[in-house]
Amino acid sequence: MDFKDQIKQLGDRVNKLKDQIHTEEATKNAFIMPFIQYLGYDVFNSLEVVPEYVTDIGTKKGEKIDYAIFKDGNPTILIECKHWAQNLNLHDGQLLRYFHVSKAKFGLLTNGITYRFYSDLVQANKMDEKPFLEFNINEIKDNQIEEHKKFHKTIFDADSITNTASELKYTNELKQLFQQEISNPSTDFVKHFARQVYPSVVTAKVLEQFTNLTKKSIQQHISDLITERLKIALTKEDEKTKEQEAIQAEQSASDEIKIITTEEELEGFMIVKTILRQKINASRVTYRDAQSYFAVLLDDNNRKTICRLYLNGVKRYLAIIDDQKKEIKNEITSLDDIFLYSDELLKKLDFYDK
Repeated sequence: MDFKDQIKQLGDRVNKLKDQIHTEEATKNAFIMPFIQYLGYDVFNSLEVVPEYVTDIGTKKGEKIDYAIFKDGNPTILIECKHWAQNLNLHDGQLLRYFHVSKAKFGLLTNGITYRFYSDLVQANKMDEKPFLEFNINEIKDNQIEEHKKFHKTIFDADSITNTASELKYTNELKQLFQQEISNPSTDFVKHFARQVYPSVVTAKVLEQFTNLTKKSIQQHISDLITERLKIALTKEDEKTKEQEAIQAEQSASDEIKIITTEEELEGFMIVKTILRQKINASRVTYRDAQSYFAVLLDDNNRKTICRLYLNGVKRYLAIIDDQKKEIKNEITSLDDIFLYSDELLKKLDFYDK
């Protein structure tokens, strides 16, 4: 199982078990310790993962953070855990204090569902107020998994993560701003566009009008983008379907070329037909030849197979489909042996022709 599957499996586990988890300690054991393990760290090796790591804060001695992940003898990631139902916005200050007195480059605040990764991008040795990476384990996106994977023990590189963390942090913040402006355009945002299209002074009344127009225009543009994407996707799917149909048609044509109906198969068909015409008109008995067998049908219907003849191998068989649609093969030494199974053939005919 690859890293992506492991994380999504953990998300399913969290979703199923969370209502049974009533304490912070249970949250750590059920959700957060498996998360650390998926990052490649041995939670039972105190050289890699130190639980209740002591971080003295000023005059406060013996202050502990839930976990510290070590590399080369130094803490690299501090992890502060909360109960899964806790609002993390109430606890980021606690992680900030621990981070300030530690040599760790990254801090992680989590309740087992939401994961927030922090660093010191704005000011050295001081944890940023906002995380550079945040995701919900139940709704994690592929690009977030790729960023999260950089913390895996096998590829962990603090400098590399730091170099991309700043871009990631500001990208996420810009996305949030765009989302806010799309749902509720600010005055400055509306003015920026109104001044470019409105030929006169943007008064309060004009601003009110353009607020609605701006919101409507953004929504229409997004709708157009989605429609265009769907068209492209459908076109590609249609092309793929046509290509598959062409391949299947070519394969079918190739298979048909390989099918040769022998005189012996036709003779066997006539024997079966002779048996069946005791009860029905002979015109209702037809056949379809395939590569591996020769089928005798009622009313040219594949669902009404009376029998199959296997005459091209070393051993030859008359096969009858039972009521459970299972093929029962009977070995025959000559075509005349087909007459020995007249009762079975007529019984099958009665089954279809009730």
